[in-house]
Amino acid sequence: MESIIKIHKDRPSKADGVSEQKLFEAIALLQNADEAQRFFEDLCTPAELQAMADRWEIIPLLTKEVPYQQIYEQTGVSVTTVGRVARTLRFGKGGYDMIYTRIGAKE
Repeated sequence: MESIIKIHKDRPSKADGVSEQKLFEAIALLQNADEAQRFFEDLCTPAELQAMADRWEIIPLLTKEVPYQQIYEQTGVSVTTVGRVARTLRFGKGGYDMIYTRIGAKE
């Protein structure tokens, strides 16, 4: 599995990805939104959680092809972040689309 976590310059690289795989396995064990909230609030800083929430919030707008500036005005998420998420939607691994589709199927 290709690593998606950026390694700090002053930290040795874990080329085998074992720690990332263990994290993904732990996430896969979450059984509901309450468990996910508790886990991620322990795992992440408030700023990290907000950054992830911001990215997730703009997915529906990007799939509707709302202009970046309008997304910024509506959500407060920077145009730079909007562009990064849009690029990931287009060229990423398909994770955003996969979960967004599942959520749509539930509604």
